[in-house]
Amino acid sequence: MHEAQRPGAKEKLLVNYWYAHPIGHAIEGLRYCLGYHRADPELSVNLLLNAATPIELSDYVDFVDRTYGVPYRDFVEPDGDPALALQEVPRQWDWVVDNHRAHETSHDTIRGFRSFFDATNKHLVAKHGRGVAGAEPPSYERHHQLIFELPAEARAAAETRLMGRMAISVVLAGNSEREMYPSVSSWQLILGGLAERFPDAVFCLIGKSNQLNTFSISRVESDEVVRILETVPTIDCFDLPLSEQLALVEAAKLHVSPHTGFSFAASAVGTPWLAISGGRWHEYFFNGVPFHSVLPDPDRYPTFAWAGPLPSIEDSDGEGLRTPTMSHARLKSDLPEILEYAQRLVDGTIGYEEALADYFPRLLRAYHGDRSKIFSFDSLHEEYM
Repeated sequence: MHEAQRPGAKEKLLVNYWYAHPIGHAIEGLRYCLGYHRADPELSVNLLLNAATPIELSDYVDFVDRTYGVPYRDFVEPDGDPALALQEVPRQWDWVVDNHRAHETSHDTIRGFRSFFDATNKHLVAKHGRGVAGAEPPSYERHHQLIFELPAEARAAAETRLMGRMAISVVLAGNSEREMYPSVSSWQLILGGLAERFPDAVFCLIGKSNQLNTFSISRVESDEVVRILETVPTIDCFDLPLSEQLALVEAAKLHVSPHTGFSFAASAVGTPWLAISGGRWHEYFFNGVPFHSVLPDPDRYPTFAWAGPLPSIEDSDGEGLRTPTMSHARLKSDLPEILEYAQRLVDGTIGYEEALADYFPRLLRAYHGDRSKIFSFDSLHEEYM
């Protein structure tokens, strides 16, 4: 449990944002906390998260009084007794707002998730009633930028590693199946092109290996990382403390990755994100920092599957199964766009508003005009469509 006390706080709010463990959901929870704090700075804002997610992120902001990391970790199946896991969380609150997914029928069959929220319905008592995160009451303000203030020692460690060199941070793969992310040869193609475009850059490869005792790992094997390390000037940043990884991203001119929750954090440290888009989810979290999503051609590829499966093919590079959106052929065809927008983001010639106005119409085309499939944090898309 992380604690901080703000003098003068009046009523207490709990943002009950327990969900699956990936880091992106913790960042979503913090953004909701920020919205309530900005609407009412005297409100004591508190956050509840899955203990398997990096709850230390709340140490990097000053608007959360307490963060409760609940030791109930499994999203799919019940992880012991959720009532017992909630013992350290106070029962009485003035306000409680839940993760919106707790009120969606799509999550009713996810036993671990449903068991936990059934337990919170019994454990948590809200004086003024219970709501949904991002909605009122209590007062809430949308679209404020989440900014992390990282520890000085983490920034110093990043500075030592970079030794004054221009950096581009890279996340090779997230926590989904390996076939959902580019192959080694595809990454060699992308990073090789970026190295030609930015000859003074060093690439910081960021992730978690499967040797760690952790829920979150990067679905890329150590031998694959070694092959990439041998291709372009790189720094192996796997398994560094999270604060140091974030400091390296903060020091970078550009962050490149497929859709991963970790990449939400790039905007929280002010680094533009070039997303190699296509997979289960489209990009939906935007935080005041320029970005560009390289979307697959929807006439050639089944672009987004949401929670469902995507088809797999034998990749043309001989590196095994790959979803078509991450195939070598697709990424080779989109390499000119990748390099163009990498340059524009590094040069600072794309503004945040411009990026949003460009993205959502392209996303609509990716869904073949089906507006019902488009969602975004704080419903930001409604202002651009």
